[in-house]
Amino acid sequence: MKFRILFFLGIAVLMNLGAPTLVDAQQPDRPNVVLILADDLGYTDISPFGSEINTPNIARLAAEGLSFTNYHTAANCAPARAMLLTGVDSHRNGVPNIPESIPPEQMAFDHYQGVLSDKVVTLASLLQANGYHTYMTGKWHLGHTPSLLPSARGFDRTIALADTGADNWAQHTYLPIHDQANWYADGAPHTLPDDFYSSEYFVDKTIEFIDSNESSDQPFFAYIPFQAVHIPVQAPKEYSDKYAGVYDEGWTVLREKRRQAAIGNGVIPAGSDVTATPGTRDWSEMTDEQKRYDARRMEVYAGMVDAMDAHIGRLMSYLESIDEYDNTIFIFTSDNGAASTSLVDSDGNSPLNAWFEQMGYRTDYETLGERGSWVAIGPGNATIANSPLIYFKFHANEGGLRVPLVISGPGITRRGELTDEFTFVTDLAPTILDLVDINDHEGSWNGGAVEPIVGSSLADHLAGTTDQIHSPSEPIGYELGGSSVLFKGDYKIVINRFEQNETEWHLYNIKTDPGEVHDLKDSRPQLFEEMLADYEVWAQANNVLPMPEGYNRGRTIFGNGFN
Repeated sequence: MKFRILFFLGIAVLMNLGAPTLVDAQQPDRPNVVLILADDLGYTDISPFGSEINTPNIARLAAEGLSFTNYHTAANCAPARAMLLTGVDSHRNGVPNIPESIPPEQMAFDHYQGVLSDKVVTLASLLQANGYHTYMTGKWHLGHTPSLLPSARGFDRTIALADTGADNWAQHTYLPIHDQANWYADGAPHTLPDDFYSSEYFVDKTIEFIDSNESSDQPFFAYIPFQAVHIPVQAPKEYSDKYAGVYDEGWTVLREKRRQAAIGNGVIPAGSDVTATPGTRDWSEMTDEQKRYDARRMEVYAGMVDAMDAHIGRLMSYLESIDEYDNTIFIFTSDNGAASTSLVDSDGNSPLNAWFEQMGYRTDYETLGERGSWVAIGPGNATIANSPLIYFKFHANEGGLRVPLVISGPGITRRGELTDEFTFVTDLAPTILDLVDINDHEGSWNGGAVEPIVGSSLADHLAGTTDQIHSPSEPIGYELGGSSVLFKGDYKIVINRFEQNETEWHLYNIKTDPGEVHDLKDSRPQLFEEMLADYEVWAQANNVLPMPEGYNRGRTIFGNGFN
């Protein structure tokens, strides 16, 4: 073992990897890291944030650590994942949008390919170069080719879904945009087992990978990007049935119950106002059969979250059994807010019905969520998942960008607390590096220049030595698919050009008004103009491209047959 470490470190120094000293690499107490990423999980979908869904294991991590109630990410999958793993803005890491949504006019530019650039270094590569075993099991969505798969981006062992999503029960594609479900193991095409269920399998393989190196004195980094709760929403019946009747009152009632629970838990300010997402259907005007169907699909969604939590609990128990739990940093979050897709309506109908029939997918009430079923929760139920925030995935409002973040383990002295300090997805990579005492690459890797990490470490905040993470005067820009945001201190300017066809920017204090009810543009004109100017500087510095006239996200993804 000592020979291997010495040899590895010698090579690393020759390659200018910024490797640690031998003493650092052999530190027996260097913490492990488990980074758990849910997919399309809403702001209040976990019990510590006000959910009725049973998530005792995530709640345990929250009780043992610090929960961030003002954490923001990208509004869809791949940009969030790329920023999470690199600490680099999505317009500089190659993934400004999911590749399926990028119009041809933008794909002509190198930084708009929707796959991870070779000019960025992943967190896994940094940890691997500094003596960590690195594992990944779950959805990748940052490239299909051998040089873009996680096995080529710093991970020792991998089980990776390269696509936007897939069936959770079998090796089936979930939308007609893919010919097949593209799974890889350690960079080679992979066939899933017959008894596959995504959340269970990812934890099984993570445990297998960790166990294979149990005798090693090297720590590990395990990245687990779950498919839960991305479409198709699927869960074992025994989990879904636990929530029978819970959603029968409909989304208006459940949304308010979650808001009150979030206030009670200290997640949102008690005096903050709320409004329903515009266009939300009136529950009272629906037929009894429609209500029954929508309640059941929310039961399946809850079951999928519950199952994910249960499998996270299995990993936690395993780490306890090998005496590694107390030496492991856990980070739990979501890639973006809950999705509102209406590909299946309240009657079980879909514009994809012909394709569903071809693939053998069913949308009937009796088997919702089970093997062979295809369901999405729909816009109404998504207002429960994101309560009390407005809008959803793809939107630049808080419902698309604000998600739960929980961090626990060594170095986190604030236990069972919440913080409403603003944080952004690019902050997590430098935070992890700080917590494990590994230096940033500082823009140089393998003797060449790479994009520098732009996020701010949360480590001092986690240790309770500072209250502030970002300076109130620090502007942090964001753009995806033509919709734009600039954060500054407690404030946010936002415009949703394509999802909502807005022509005017808005200004909100998102710390006191997370529901984005009170537009301050007219009452704070100086701040508004200052932040608009900050956005233009940020957009120019990051080479943000304009969206072409007539852009339609659905048509780009599906072709002209769907809108």
